[in-house]
Amino acid sequence: MNTSTDRIERKVLIKATRARVWRALSDAAEFGDWFGVDFKGKSFAAGKAIQGRITYPGYEHLTMEVMIDRVIPERLLSWRWHPAAIDPTVDYSQEPTTLVVFELEEVDGGVMLSVVESGLDQIPVERRPTVLRLNNSGWDAQMENVKKHVAKA
Repeated sequence: MNTSTDRIERKVLIKATRARVWRALSDAAEFGDWFGVDFKGKSFAAGKAIQGRITYPGYEHLTMEVMIDRVIPERLLSWRWHPAAIDPTVDYSQEPTTLVVFELEEVDGGVMLSVVESGLDQIPVERRPTVLRLNNSGWDAQMENVKKHVAKA
């Protein structure tokens, strides 16, 4: 049994073409539609930071910021962020970031989309249980969100 607390891994089968799933991931505005952040007019580019207002109910007062790590068309998108940075009175900038990697793999019936968030063991010990709880359930929800988004488009 894997009891690692350093990473969260999720996979979802999406019945669509690789190009369609890639667009849902790599087009910042479309990504924001299913992820719950306003990235309209912005783009994902390796080495660049991107910010957007969170649109998820109850969190609209927050801004999400990610540093795009890698973009490999129709295969991989990765970023670094401060996970569960939801307290506006806390300066998270001195904390280590985690790495979020989305990968696409063509399989029978569509595309297997995986997400791995790693580096969670580097989060300050007092925040780690909250980050693990929020991101475990968050990634479950986000994988369903992208699947539904692609299906309805």
